[in-house]
Amino acid sequence: MVFFLTILSSIPLLYILYIVLNFLDTKRHQKCYLLDYQLYKPSDDRKLPTEFSGDVIKRAKNLGLNEYKFLLKAIVSSGIGEETYAPKMVFEGREENPTHHDAIEEMEELFEYTIGRLLKRTGVSPTDIDVLVVNISMLACIPSLSSRIVNRYKMREDVKTYNLCGMGCSASLVSLNIVESVFKSKKNQVAMVVTSESLTPNWYVGNDKSMILSNCLFRTGGCAMILTNKPSLAHKCILKLNCLVRTHHGAKDESYGCCIQTEDDEGRMGFHLGKSLPKAATRAFVDNLKQVAPKILPIRELLRFGILSIVLKMLHNGRKMSTGSTRPVINFKAGVDHFCLHTGGKAVIDTVAQSLGLSEYDVEPARMTLHRFGNTSASSVWYVLGYMEAKKRLKKGDRLFMVSFGAGFKCNSCMWEVVRDLEGVENVWNECNIEEYPPQTLTNPFLEKYGWIQDEDIETFKLPE
Repeated sequence: MVFFLTILSSIPLLYILYIVLNFLDTKRHQKCYLLDYQLYKPSDDRKLPTEFSGDVIKRAKNLGLNEYKFLLKAIVSSGIGEETYAPKMVFEGREENPTHHDAIEEMEELFEYTIGRLLKRTGVSPTDIDVLVVNISMLACIPSLSSRIVNRYKMREDVKTYNLCGMGCSASLVSLNIVESVFKSKKNQVAMVVTSESLTPNWYVGNDKSMILSNCLFRTGGCAMILTNKPSLAHKCILKLNCLVRTHHGAKDESYGCCIQTEDDEGRMGFHLGKSLPKAATRAFVDNLKQVAPKILPIRELLRFGILSIVLKMLHNGRKMSTGSTRPVINFKAGVDHFCLHTGGKAVIDTVAQSLGLSEYDVEPARMTLHRFGNTSASSVWYVLGYMEAKKRLKKGDRLFMVSFGAGFKCNSCMWEVVRDLEGVENVWNECNIEEYPPQTLTNPFLEKYGWIQDEDIETFKLPE
């Protein structure tokens, strides 16, 4: 009887223990780990040096002296070097009439290079993939690109596929958010994310300056990655996702229209980058930081910032202060060791660096990525990560803040934790003579070769053969 009563009295404790253990097990399976990633590096015959870039511009029939001067200024100030990559059709002189087959072939080259290498290096079989997310913003085809990957690698019938279009340069973190959501509801999952952009059908051949700019900035690139919430694979992973925040300003007309695919006055399709883009990006970035700061910064820094804000506000109310009075600045370095910034252009990097109070060392990975690979759209942040890894900056326990901007207008950010020391052994940056970075100068040779255009007169100008 005593034994029975003892058993009976312990049932509530056992039930509580069961709930606690079940909660801990569920939390353990909800973690999102990056097992590995593979960047895309096209062959050297796809590079865009100064000489060839000039040839591409000169054969554009719709450009005049004003457009040449604009392009010269844009390219020289872009921060892009001579070793970025372009689609095959540019080298074949077919920018004005690319085919659908050209666009698909561009994607197939990406898939073969990144997915094939990634699966081989990780030992993951295509049949192990439970979730597949593909984000290519400016190419929609039937069957979808995700279906093409399923067919090519013969994935399982029950694989869950997501094909994202139109999400812009911030699409990588949108894809991550999808994977993270799946991981919270299902245990022992393996996910693959493929991120890139299709430049082939979107090369602008008109003379609208707001659309020509995209030809100067965007370059070929891409990345495939494998993520998992399997506890058994945690020791093999390289990063753990701690938090992710998405900000969308699509309800603001100015933000919505500053970065949009449209037609020019002649009916030529292009990608419009408006003058309000910097303002839209700043607003989205500020709102995103307001949400992500409490998630990634230590309490002491939040308290310091809060107290300082209150004190300055009281002083401001107590006496008249000049409009340019000092505002409290939050120190993001208190909770972040590395900053993985979107390489949208030199101006974008400079603005983010100024907003976060970053040093040249902090922004070096972003600047070097822009210089070597250009703006590869949604995959650009992964080239920045690759630079950090190749430079052996990432050590166990380090915190890495990743931020990207995209059409919509969107600003997405996330915080990673480095799971183990990363050596960057199999990294495309090692094929780029990483020991030579950063170079002594980032000056673009375009100005030296084509600077004479600035002195030309529109009445007498004639493009030399």
